[in-house]
Amino acid sequence: MDKLERQLIIDLIQREVIPAIGCTEPVSVALAVAKATELLGTRPDFIEVYLSPNVLKNAMGVGIPGTGMYGLPIAIAMGAICGKSAYGLEVLKEITPALVEEGKKMISDKKMKISLTDKNVDKLYIEVVATQLSHTSTAVISEDHTRFSLLKYDGKTLFKSENEESTPDSAPTTIPLSFDKVCDFALTTPVEELRFILKTVEINKAAASESLKGIYGHGIAQTLAGGLMGNNVYTHMLSYTAAACDARMAGAMIPVMSNSGSGNQGITATLPVSVFAEETGKPEEELIRALSLSHLMTIYIKESLGRLSGLCGAVVAATGSSCGITYLMGGTREQIGYAIKNMIGNITGMICDGAKPSCTLKVSNGVSTATLSAMMAIDNKVVTSVEGIADEDVDKTIHNLTKIGRVGMLETDRMILEIMTTK
Repeated sequence: MDKLERQLIIDLIQREVIPAIGCTEPVSVALAVAKATELLGTRPDFIEVYLSPNVLKNAMGVGIPGTGMYGLPIAIAMGAICGKSAYGLEVLKEITPALVEEGKKMISDKKMKISLTDKNVDKLYIEVVATQLSHTSTAVISEDHTRFSLLKYDGKTLFKSENEESTPDSAPTTIPLSFDKVCDFALTTPVEELRFILKTVEINKAAASESLKGIYGHGIAQTLAGGLMGNNVYTHMLSYTAAACDARMAGAMIPVMSNSGSGNQGITATLPVSVFAEETGKPEEELIRALSLSHLMTIYIKESLGRLSGLCGAVVAATGSSCGITYLMGGTREQIGYAIKNMIGNITGMICDGAKPSCTLKVSNGVSTATLSAMMAIDNKVVTSVEGIADEDVDKTIHNLTKIGRVGMLETDRMILEIMTTK
């Protein structure tokens, strides 16, 4: 792989693996509200928010950082009151208790309206219309959690992306990926070019450590510490990953390093790999390569799946993590492929029913399966092409998974939202 191709992939990873505070869907809504407020030049009198079903699903039941509250209304209020669009997915990092009280009043005064959009849009679509006296501003985010595709003020278009009317599942990357391309990059690139990936460990491990000081969400890390499953590298992989997810889903003001627009995916692609490497005494170079493999494999699978779907993102990120763990166990490229097939032969059907504290259960399940899949792969045990959706070819197996999530689960996705909004 030549230097130009390596640099394109590095650029891709650095676009997709970025810091975030809070669940990315409501934070992305807050980001759009912040931008609309900035365009208006003053705090709005009224805010209308129109969302795609997938964004609404992922924003209904998750904690909003620094507020002690759950759901979209407080995210919208804080986006208008103290959000800064320049901070991207850290848009709400300047929240204070006094500002939260202002946000609560904004909600009680009914200064916002939240609706499903009636437009034919991407699965990730957020439209905010902010009004103050006779002036209005509009900010639209689509396709990606930080991608503004339309900005307007008093009916005048200030910015419009060329493909605003298109509805792809995900934006194309600058370089086509494949299983072999991901492995070539992670395993052969000069290690100094990959060293930036250690930032994911620094940020996500700090989130886990901070979470372990208290009880967040369902406190799954503390349950794991009860001793029934032992005190070993496996339970430590689970507990650190669960701790970071617990804090994030509960709305703690703790940044995490996300992957492909999801903090939970970033956590899952990082912590099981780094904990395994640390506790089994692996050298830094192996950790760097394992993390690069895990994160880039997650990006590759998500490209085909799309930003949001009815398939839980923990399936994708845990598959990346299993690749990294297999490599650290001394696995060959063929055995890394075995790990992927084992993952897809196991937890493909895990649904996404919105972002919420119980996501940590799914992430923990993903990490557990990632470890088992890696162990099987090292023993040359693999789900074969006569079983289910597995194919002899690793890339085809991946695309079978993503086709189910992207196309096959459309009705499942619709039913999940119907259940969530009518109970």
